[in-house]
Amino acid sequence: MYFLSKELYFPPVSEASSEGILAVGGDLSSERLLLAYSNGIFPWFEEDEPILWWSPPQRMVVNPNEYKTAKSLRNILNRKIFEVTFNTNFSEVIKHCQTIKRKGQKGTWITDSMYEAYLKLHNLGIAKSVEVWQQDKLVGGLYGVDLGKVFCGESMFSLVPNASKVAFVSLIEKLKQENYLLLDCQVHNNHLEKLGAFEITRDNYLKILKSSL
Repeated sequence: MYFLSKELYFPPVSEASSEGILAVGGDLSSERLLLAYSNGIFPWFEEDEPILWWSPPQRMVVNPNEYKTAKSLRNILNRKIFEVTFNTNFSEVIKHCQTIKRKGQKGTWITDSMYEAYLKLHNLGIAKSVEVWQQDKLVGGLYGVDLGKVFCGESMFSLVPNASKVAFVSLIEKLKQENYLLLDCQVHNNHLEKLGAFEITRDNYLKILKSSL
């Protein structure tokens, strides 16, 4: 495991542990975050931990051009229950992602330092959000890092049933329209799998990522 210094550097991702931990320490500056994402690396740690940088051997992704929206979710979209906007309220989306309670989790990995770091990325036009509204109230959404042709999803939230699913599918449809190659969901979880995400190897992910940059 590599311990980062002030130098703007990451070791090759092939040096990551079997779990995917590549490095420890450093900072959450915009320059370091952009270098990380451009090389298939992302930060993931909790409040009482040092900054951990990950590049897992398997990557959870969606190919927008091959994605098929489930019929049940398509019906929800067609009923116009929700209104969807893009990149209009980033700070509130990430704040909800930070504070919402999730089953099986004691707390959040979105620390205050993470919140501030991604807000800076948003102000630079790199981090973006999807907002889902119901009766003029923000009820769901997601945010992530936009690398041009690969969108790296970070977190999503839902205050009412199906709101985060609508955000997820709406993002995929937008990425498809704009000829993106991948939606990167980072690591496997059952919810993402049910939404249609699947795993590819780190090497395959990096090939696609590098071809897009």
